[in-house]
Amino acid sequence: MDSLVNLSLDPMTPRFLEVRRVIRETADTVTLQLHDPEARTFKPGQFNMLYLFGGGEVAISMSGEPATPSKLVHTIRAVGSVTRPLADLRRGAMVGVRGPFGSAWPLEEAQRRGCDLLLLAGGIGLAPLRPVIYTVHRNRDRYGRMTILYGARNPADLLYDKEVAGWQQPRTHLRTIVDHGDLAWRGRIGVITELLAEASFDPLETIALMCGPEVMMRFAERELSRRGMPRENIFISLERNMKCALGFCGHCMMAGSFMCKDGPVFRLSDIAPFFGVREL
Repeated sequence: MDSLVNLSLDPMTPRFLEVRRVIRETADTVTLQLHDPEARTFKPGQFNMLYLFGGGEVAISMSGEPATPSKLVHTIRAVGSVTRPLADLRRGAMVGVRGPFGSAWPLEEAQRRGCDLLLLAGGIGLAPLRPVIYTVHRNRDRYGRMTILYGARNPADLLYDKEVAGWQQPRTHLRTIVDHGDLAWRGRIGVITELLAEASFDPLETIALMCGPEVMMRFAERELSRRGMPRENIFISLERNMKCALGFCGHCMMAGSFMCKDGPVFRLSDIAPFFGVREL
């Protein structure tokens, strides 16, 4: 019996979970809520391998509340041969799940050091950072100030529109920006580095968490360095073609690291020589 229990908790062992809710976020992005009877815990920043029968497997970060692991949430953008059919699933469908895998955002370090948090998200990059926001708001007295800078291509691509406004709370500052506005948009138009240049933070007492297009993160890192933030205080989440989640297949290798087992969250100082090298 003990061996069976241990096998069931092995992240490599697939389990088949039911889709309980489908939320259409944008024209090409949905959020799937799966029911996990094991209520397997995860840390913000980690990912699961989602398997679709006849379609294949893909790595997707968790985007839900870590305190309610029985509601396993993934936000998926339909861009590939696996993510497109995943985004078309309906309530009651079954999805194969392996995980959780990967490194996490440094919330324990931020809490231990008493640092503020600076979150920079571009497009779908807000999804892996949403569990951070949930965790900080649920334990507000344990963390310092949190600043959220979020950018997207246009207003129609902004995620979680029904809850983002509620993130503006005491000691939490939220600003959004889009590359291109529309007639209804009354917010900022531009790029996220413009918000970063205007943000108020102590570069030595703040930990920055970034997720989004790599070009966005490269320019944001330059602005953070210009403001005096050491690379040890900057963490980024990277995407590569993850296949095995164990570093065996080599698909997600970057220099001497594997996104699946060493990442996806990295301290920038650990990968600085390679970050920004295109197509590496």
